[in-house]
Amino acid sequence: MVRPVSVLHVLSVLVMLFALSMLLPLCVSFLYGDAARYAHTRSMLITLASGAGLWAVTRFGRGELQPRDALLLVALVWTVLPAFATLPLLLYLPELGFTDAYFETVAGLTTTGATALSGLDRLPASINFWRCELQWLGGMGIIVLAVAILPLLGIGGSQIMRAETPGPMKDTRLTPRVTEAAKGLWLVYAGMTLACVLAYKAVGMS
Repeated sequence: MVRPVSVLHVLSVLVMLFALSMLLPLCVSFLYGDAARYAHTRSMLITLASGAGLWAVTRFGRGELQPRDALLLVALVWTVLPAFATLPLLLYLPELGFTDAYFETVAGLTTTGATALSGLDRLPASINFWRCELQWLGGMGIIVLAVAILPLLGIGGSQIMRAETPGPMKDTRLTPRVTEAAKGLWLVYAGMTLACVLAYKAVGMS
């Protein structure tokens, strides 16, 4: 049986962490002095307050997630986080409809690369940075979900885990391995990102 309160409690933490990711475009906005500073500030505060409010309501319902709970959590993450990601776009571009903004953020977090916006060169640097950051987060997010969630559901990666783990498969032994794999992937991903930044800088990009 699905335990929605436990799922929402985990979701609340993810929403608050997602709010912290909005600090980067806010810093870019301060650095370049663009006009989207207000939009980023409000977006971060709204997202953080929403996550904190949900956490406060569900904090007594925490518990270990079961496979069915994980399925619901994955579905909510891919629908709720893009909705919060639309806030900087909607606040800075009030003429942009929610559907177009949601399409933009879903395309970013799923690394589809499609866009509903035009005149990207005329947008503030911080707004374009936010769009790129969504792509960056989505690129690793899909891998992390595949490594961390699917084995718990008995899909795909669990066979690899069983092959590497001597003796009977135990949940307590699965979690540290998944955590280590996720950390390793993030380190490689960050290293590749830094290498690309340095390469662009070396060939003359500002």
